[in-house]
Amino acid sequence: MEWYDKAVDFLKNSNVYRVTMDFGDILEILIIALILYYILVWMKTTRAWALLKGLIVICAFLVIASLMQMNTILWMAENVLGFAVTALIIVLQPELRKALEELGKKNFISSVLPFDSSRREEGNFSEKTINEIVKACVEMGKVKTGALIVIEQKISLRDYERTGIDVDGIVSSQLLINIFEHNTPLHDGAVIIRGNRVTSATCYLPLSDNLGLSKELGTRHRAAVGISEVTDSLTIIVSEETGKISLAYEGEIRYNLDAEGLKANMVQILNRSGEETKGIRKWKGRSRAKK
Repeated sequence: MEWYDKAVDFLKNSNVYRVTMDFGDILEILIIALILYYILVWMKTTRAWALLKGLIVICAFLVIASLMQMNTILWMAENVLGFAVTALIIVLQPELRKALEELGKKNFISSVLPFDSSRREEGNFSEKTINEIVKACVEMGKVKTGALIVIEQKISLRDYERTGIDVDGIVSSQLLINIFEHNTPLHDGAVIIRGNRVTSATCYLPLSDNLGLSKELGTRHRAAVGISEVTDSLTIIVSEETGKISLAYEGEIRYNLDAEGLKANMVQILNRSGEETKGIRKWKGRSRAKK
């Protein structure tokens, strides 16, 4: 074909660079791919993941603005870009510090690989664990023992674990009741649960500054709502004054739950499968954080 012969002659006579790759280039590509992979794995367990999705939406909007020649919007974006990078560094400062700390740890490779056996076992949340938590909350409610139990999901709670005392024990109703027993060393603060294990106790949580919360709510309830606003964790509160059980998730709170209601909501939020999920009300849009 004539057009094919012309194309071959053009490529032979032109100054088009021939792509060549040696071992160094392949190694460089692998290193860059590993760095990008680690960054994405790290971001998925932090608040940065939601921020990344927001940045993707903004970038898509700017691409559309560029195609439609919206020059004013593009000019504003160019001038704001320098400040935005600095703002991102400030907002993500705790996460960046944690990532740098992990670089110096011996378990760096295991923290990157999602198929590591210890991580898989840690994230396994069983039906028995749900039952033990429900049983403990009901028993503590009967005797008006205050409790604050935080269940980790996708976003890591390790920064909050550092404020408490390591426990690392299998979740059981007896363990939870003993931790929150009055006048014991671990009864103040929150307990953090990851998978089937209690990882830490006496942990400090951020208090919510939501002005819509009832003034009657105590510190435990405000802390529960606060941690649910900055992470995807599920938090259970047992009131020391009334013995009533509440549950906080995504900045919202539900009050006066019995054993059946608590378990049903935990099953729904933790995405447990089975007949128990039938007929459960959707969480979003109900029982807002006002009493």
